[in-house]
Amino acid sequence: MVSTQAQTGAGTQQDSLWGDAPYPALVADAQGAVVLRNRAADVLLPGIRPGTLFADAVPAWLSAAHDALRTPGSRTAQEAGTPVTGVIGERTFEAHSSVRDDGTVAWWLVDDTDHLLAQKALRMERKRTAFLSEASSTLLSSLNLGRCMDVTAELAAEHLADAALVIAPTHGRRLPVVTCLRGGSPVLSHESVDPNDVPGLGEALRGFPPVPSRWIDPSAAPVWMVPEGFGPVGSIVITPLPGHGVPAGALVLLRRSGGAAFTDSEEVFARLFAARAGAAMSAARLYAEQTSITDVLMRELLPPSLHQISGVDYAGGYRPSADHERIGGDFYDVHPAAVEGEASLVTLGDVCGKGLEAAVLTGKIRNTLHALLPLADDHQRMITLLNTALLNSHHTRFATLVLASAVREGNAVNLRLTSAGHLTPLIVRTNGAVEEAQTRGTLVGAMPDAPARTTALTLAPGESCVLYTDGITEAEGGPMGGVQFGEERLKRVLSECVGMPSESIVERVQMLASQWVGKGRHDDMAVVVISAPRTHHLSAVNGHTRGRFTA
Repeated sequence: MVSTQAQTGAGTQQDSLWGDAPYPALVADAQGAVVLRNRAADVLLPGIRPGTLFADAVPAWLSAAHDALRTPGSRTAQEAGTPVTGVIGERTFEAHSSVRDDGTVAWWLVDDTDHLLAQKALRMERKRTAFLSEASSTLLSSLNLGRCMDVTAELAAEHLADAALVIAPTHGRRLPVVTCLRGGSPVLSHESVDPNDVPGLGEALRGFPPVPSRWIDPSAAPVWMVPEGFGPVGSIVITPLPGHGVPAGALVLLRRSGGAAFTDSEEVFARLFAARAGAAMSAARLYAEQTSITDVLMRELLPPSLHQISGVDYAGGYRPSADHERIGGDFYDVHPAAVEGEASLVTLGDVCGKGLEAAVLTGKIRNTLHALLPLADDHQRMITLLNTALLNSHHTRFATLVLASAVREGNAVNLRLTSAGHLTPLIVRTNGAVEEAQTRGTLVGAMPDAPARTTALTLAPGESCVLYTDGITEAEGGPMGGVQFGEERLKRVLSECVGMPSESIVERVQMLASQWVGKGRHDDMAVVVISAPRTHHLSAVNGHTRGRFTA
């Protein structure tokens, strides 16, 4: 049965397409002959006339649905309103049926092309959004520039093209290029080429907008850009990889000849992907640069390796706090005498706080003390000038400090020790006794004056002077936890180190303090040992190496 609207062809918003009817409609009788059709059906199915067999007038998919509807046992599904879908011409239609008791069937055809295209576009956008989200997570999971380039090339080759190239800005006269075929592994090469010879590449590396792919002749692609075994190139996209302020590189997408060329929407999507990849590569490059700068600065701030100077043994050890810092507020230095036979200057100190801010002040103190070396014979003068320099700076932190001047005379080592608010140096004698050096003073950088008292003593062969920071004595741990290592325990440890080389004493103190702390948190730990060797120096090495000794 056909509705009045279908029979009369009442006008609707689709009149412009189907004439005076909302949908193409036609009716076939029980024998399968067309008995009615509206004007829309005439337009859609030219030549359809009353009396024409339905199977001869409609596409095969609609004829099959009509036959199934007339087959016993099949009518229930169609009567339930289940539509069928098929193509007529270049458009997609949804066919709805209505069956009368006498076997007459009415069909309405609804153009579903735009709806299906919208659904397809929505699925594609969802797929692309999921890909961009996954790509962002993968790219940002590493701050290694090489890894970011590899991942970018792999993702682009897998999802956007048959092959992809990620090209970084020129390194010297060579272009770093990562090439990846779909299903393959990325390969790094360095090409000695001029990017301006490739249309759009030089501009992309300078961060200019991309050149449309239709402007690029695929046959003009240089040999270095086409992966081995790829074959003729059918389409090329070159787009910049934008970074943070400066271009991160360029992305090149290749498709083989014979395949579909890049569409405008695919080029836009490639630029969206390139923006994320460029941000990740830029972040990785920035991280690498900052890491390099930090390493250079840290090498300057870390305490030096100590050795024997002018017949006096020196050894030092430093362990930063448990906050994963490589540098901190503890420091030490040994400054050899400018003239052979004069005293070398040892400095060990502890800046209030820890981490990078404390390390910056540590560097300033070390540089200031180095500049004051001409006054090394006058400890009090050096401390006073350092105190003035710290008070006049923008830093609000203070520091404790101990100065030690050491010179070898015969088999012994003469020491002068001055503490500026620091822990008392400990002297390890050959009989196992551990003495406190009689020096006291005021910390630097806190008050206008920093008076200190200097003491002089002598180390016999085999005796040592131990300078240390409070990270050793205040280290908390032990069997029950929460107990400080303490000065008395340190003295007992040192009493067992009689006659040991300075390096061994440092290692022993560090080992026991570390065992005491375990995995707990601790402050920076620094220790310096000055020893008078048990042997006589024989080698002529200007006093700046370990040399050779005999009993």
